[in-house]
Amino acid sequence: MADTQRSAYERVQLARSKDRPNIQDYIDHLFTDFFEQRGDRASMDDGSIVGGIAMLGDRPVTVIGHRKGKTLEENVRCNFGMPQPEGYRKALRLMKQAEKFDRPIITFIDTPGAYPGMAAEEKGQGSAIAHCLAAMSRLTVPVIAVVTGEGGSGGALALGMGNSVLMLEHAIYSVLSPEGFASILWKDSSRSNEAAQVMGLTAQDLLNLGVIDEVIPEPLGGAHQNPKQIYRRLDAALTEQLERLSKIKDLQRHRFGKYRAMGNGFLYDAGRDSQ
Repeated sequence: MADTQRSAYERVQLARSKDRPNIQDYIDHLFTDFFEQRGDRASMDDGSIVGGIAMLGDRPVTVIGHRKGKTLEENVRCNFGMPQPEGYRKALRLMKQAEKFDRPIITFIDTPGAYPGMAAEEKGQGSAIAHCLAAMSRLTVPVIAVVTGEGGSGGALALGMGNSVLMLEHAIYSVLSPEGFASILWKDSSRSNEAAQVMGLTAQDLLNLGVIDEVIPEPLGGAHQNPKQIYRRLDAALTEQLERLSKIKDLQRHRFGKYRAMGNGFLYDAGRDSQ
């Protein structure tokens, strides 16, 4: 049963819950034979982005996602899920590798945003995000993005340019946090509850706008109340989406049309490219 009575800000709190399944949980329960690949081949490995090769059923795929911890120690190791430029360069490397070997890409989005520190900016944070977006727009393999928790700003969008974008029922996806929105618009971060109501950041809001393609229902109380149910539903959704995308001849054109159509008052007809 869908949990339809929660306010937008209550969904924000659920999306941020440390008890929600994280990228490691999804890797462990949805995929087999996961082989993690580390490093950006230029500087270092960023623990806030995890990626590698795995099997989804009998199909090899590349899995990339934001990593959040469930304890303070884990969060410190992965910078609370806020990637630095090295993380996005690692993601970009894995995307290009997936395209070379004709593997579909599945991304898991759960971040408050890219790390905003001075060191990250000095190392090219904006450029790293932009290069991810540009590369994803040109990929010739299927790309499925799944927003599982908090999808914040360009830090989330860098992994979000999919042919299909799925979103858990209580996840959020927005240009900034409700607190940041309230601080900018009203100079009062305490009005974050009010901000969440008008931002259109919930899964149903974004489905209605055509920003995402499917909402994955959660158990009452959130995904952490019955993770096995979420794994089953997400496994079925990913399998169905991959089957659908495998019939589209020009995935690059499909992706281009999908994003060009946003904001034009109509939804892109993916069927045109599947003929």
